[in-house]
Amino acid sequence: MDTADLGLPVNVPSTALFTDQYELTMLQAALKAGTAERHSVFEVFTRRLPHGRRYGVVAGTGRVLDAVENYRFDANMLRFLRGKAVVDEETLDWLAGYRFSGDIWGYPEGEVYFPGSPVMRVEGSFAECVLLETVILSILNHDSAIAAAASRMSSAAGDRPLIEMGARRTHELAAVAASRAAYIGGFSSTSDLAAGFRYNIPTVGTSAHAFTLLHDTERDAFRAQVDSLGAGTTLLVDTYDVTEAVRAAVEVAGPGLGAVRIDSGDLLLVAHRVRQQLDELGARDTKIVVTSDLDEYAIASLAAAPVDAYGVGTQLVTGSGHPTCSMVYKLVARAESTEPRAPLVPVAKRSTGGKTSIGGRKWAARRRDADGVAEAEVIGTGEVPPELADRQLLVPLVRGGEVVAREPLDVVRDRHAAVRAGLPLSATQLSRGEPVLPTEYVHLPSGS
Repeated sequence: MDTADLGLPVNVPSTALFTDQYELTMLQAALKAGTAERHSVFEVFTRRLPHGRRYGVVAGTGRVLDAVENYRFDANMLRFLRGKAVVDEETLDWLAGYRFSGDIWGYPEGEVYFPGSPVMRVEGSFAECVLLETVILSILNHDSAIAAAASRMSSAAGDRPLIEMGARRTHELAAVAASRAAYIGGFSSTSDLAAGFRYNIPTVGTSAHAFTLLHDTERDAFRAQVDSLGAGTTLLVDTYDVTEAVRAAVEVAGPGLGAVRIDSGDLLLVAHRVRQQLDELGARDTKIVVTSDLDEYAIASLAAAPVDAYGVGTQLVTGSGHPTCSMVYKLVARAESTEPRAPLVPVAKRSTGGKTSIGGRKWAARRRDADGVAEAEVIGTGEVPPELADRQLLVPLVRGGEVVAREPLDVVRDRHAAVRAGLPLSATQLSRGEPVLPTEYVHLPSGS
């Protein structure tokens, strides 16, 4: 399903002020200097992965495309900028007619990336490209961090499904984006209805402890839930005594009880005890769902437990300790003049302290070994070596201001699963380590 057709029920009408003030003041100065229309190339990349991570996951591309399309300065925004004297009248007139008319290339959403990977390339005039920096980074840094955490968790979970349950642990709109990113990373469903509405992600949920506490007895609560939702529902069994709750749950719902959920205690020990008890009560097909501040390490520790599904909240929506990917948006090439055919000149930051960048418009390809397993991320400028011609990673996303690469979310999710499966086996190890693929640079501009 093309989720772009669902509309924007949880988005703001315009993304134009999702930016930093200096983007607009740079625009004003460039307009005055006569350099604003120079053809420019910006690239999004990260200099390093979060400490100990083996790979990154590209997520948020679809939301970036929405943001670029909705980047419009309406009358109220222009009035605000005028009232605050952020920019002058000439710049306000230019902003009033802003429409991105350039090109955007990028790694397909769901792909993996490594240090230096040109995850996204934005080309057009300096003026129209520089304005997009903050909103692009805001989306990609957040969504890619969540997707990377989700990918690690889904790898640790194996074939067991994962439920995204983090809406109450983050900003209400960030929760919707986090659910989308988690789905890309391998989660199966979400508790957040806004995410289901916006992106058609399967939604799940039954009851919390408050529902049990509302009733005079736990048995009364179970009976009310089963009467309403049927025996296939999931009953929460750790409000009081787990053993008594499991017994009551099966007595109320019968051996066809769908599932029980455990939200506290020593999950490994409790899961084994509950499984044994369910089997003894004849509820052999009743599933066990565990929640309670899980992360990829806790999920991995439960691999041998009789657990059927995991619900994850806080650790997921905060990137499991790494809430950003530290992606940057840097000018890497610009024309010598505003003439349409003026040649591009590579440019790069030269500061110390690990914040250097590499100039030139880049391509990226992934080299594979004889067995088809990825072995290196190759990045360069100029001609692509013939042996890598069919391994290029960047694809067109926007041409002449028109979006050309919207995809159903399930396609993105499947892509990530396939790409991750093509990495070396060490990619899914949870122990801290270096990026699973080295980054190799070829044909770089002189001095880069």
